[in-house]
Amino acid sequence: MSYTVTDYLLDRLHEVGVEHVFGVPGDFTLSMLDHIEADARIEWVGCANELGAGYAADGYGRIRRMGALCTTFGVGELSAVNAVAGSFAEHVPVLHVVGAPATGTQAAARATHHTLGDGDFRHFARMSTEVTCAEAFLTAANAEDEIDRVITEVLERRLPGYLSIPTDVGESSATPPSAPLPAHPGVTNPQALAAFEARVRSLMLPSRSIAILADILVQRMGASDELHALLDATGAPHATLMWGRRVVDESAASYLGSYVGAVSAPGVREPIERSDVLIMAGVQWTDLTSGFFSEHLATERTVDVGPRSASVAGETFAPIAMTDALAALVEIAGTLDSATASPAVAHPVRDQHEHAEPLSQATLWDTVADALLPHDLVLADQGTSFYGMGTHRLPHDVVFIGQPLWASIGYTLPAFLGAALAASDRRPVVLIGDGAAQLTAAELGTIQRNGLGGIVVVVDNDGYTIERAIRGRHANYNTIARWDWPTLANALGAGARTRAGADAGADASTVGLVARTVGLVARTVGELRDALAGAQENPSRLTVVQAVVPALDVPPLLAALAAQASSANARPQAT
Repeated sequence: MSYTVTDYLLDRLHEVGVEHVFGVPGDFTLSMLDHIEADARIEWVGCANELGAGYAADGYGRIRRMGALCTTFGVGELSAVNAVAGSFAEHVPVLHVVGAPATGTQAAARATHHTLGDGDFRHFARMSTEVTCAEAFLTAANAEDEIDRVITEVLERRLPGYLSIPTDVGESSATPPSAPLPAHPGVTNPQALAAFEARVRSLMLPSRSIAILADILVQRMGASDELHALLDATGAPHATLMWGRRVVDESAASYLGSYVGAVSAPGVREPIERSDVLIMAGVQWTDLTSGFFSEHLATERTVDVGPRSASVAGETFAPIAMTDALAALVEIAGTLDSATASPAVAHPVRDQHEHAEPLSQATLWDTVADALLPHDLVLADQGTSFYGMGTHRLPHDVVFIGQPLWASIGYTLPAFLGAALAASDRRPVVLIGDGAAQLTAAELGTIQRNGLGGIVVVVDNDGYTIERAIRGRHANYNTIARWDWPTLANALGAGARTRAGADAGADASTVGLVARTVGLVARTVGELRDALAGAQENPSRLTVVQAVVPALDVPPLLAALAAQASSANARPQAT
């Protein structure tokens, strides 16, 4: 087989660390998929639907340098666009590859299947331009340059990109890459950096206390090492927004917890809002992570480090890369009097619950938090799961994934698939509400078909409790069908069984088949503890736990946020 445009794309994907491509096959992608299946370096992961594939690629992109999604033209790409929009909102690098009709078909403007029948083959691509940072329509002449350009943009900007590949173009001849993709050029202006450093020194030298507030953009911009160096250099008490919980080690003595504006715990809010100097690193305020913009931070005492600029007491210095600004702060901190560092933070001991105590939002999340292990991969869906875990410290080196800005319920089940394949050395733990899980439950079958172990805790509170907390506590629109989750999980994984006592080539009729999935119902603390302990003993098995809690019970943090949301939604808009 000759070397083609598709082969060139796969070489570039492999170069940037992509080992899995997620999607659903369609007739305009089948020739591409033949190349993927023939490539020993990259594995095709077929999903139940394109939305799930997009969420899986997003989960993958949060762990690796980039995720990759492949859908067919029109119906497939539109099914995935919600997921791609979420990746754009949350700064996740994902490449969306769309298999399109052949160039001759498009040129003839024929009423082709998956189109609107009007001869315009660019409708759906124009929709995608709103949620991607770079787009390309490949031809045999431009394919190599355009693939390089789009992938480079995706990596540099940490946003999704879009490639449209007509079926004939994908099979066109190409030349293998002769050099790596271009390196990211430095963005920092030395004069701007020097002026920033001077202004920081003038602010920090007379200060007696420093606090640090970090958020997700630190991780997205590759500045985690510099942030941790700053924490070590200052010893300062620090907090994160809930979106950015993965950017610091929450087992550290000086970690305060999650800052959520006016609804923060006092032990978090006071050090952050009252320090002489507050350093903010990679912070992006959103309504759901700021207590509906109820933060009270004095600009004149704040150093704010963004992706490509930094400000001191409201004065902006640019362009400065986040890594360079944080490195400068580390150097400055080394020259400060030790009195500016604050003492270690005392943390309350969590209540101990009796074995027979019924599950509630309080006992559920305390029990789950107690069962987490260092190095776990925790995915908390938007709703009671995300906010139930919001006040619990995580063990060392836990990666925590949520989606509080885009906030598309059902995200975490497919994201589990992508993130677990991207980080196969971590144990996945998914925390998701019953209403959210119903949106993407079909991907439980994909998870099991790919042999992934882990834990899925489905919070059975009989409906959309996060919405009930805002409005309609007893309204029918917040009610859902009740599902038997253990039975469903086993049904969806009917083909995901391992053979006991025989090699893979043996006849299945002659050996025992052992289910790789166990489904359990937990109504008490003890039942949940036992289920989670059993999952720990069998890490290669998928354990699905239906955790039954009262319908109107909500975590305290969510109750406070719901009150803020209700007030914000009812407030007259300024004119």
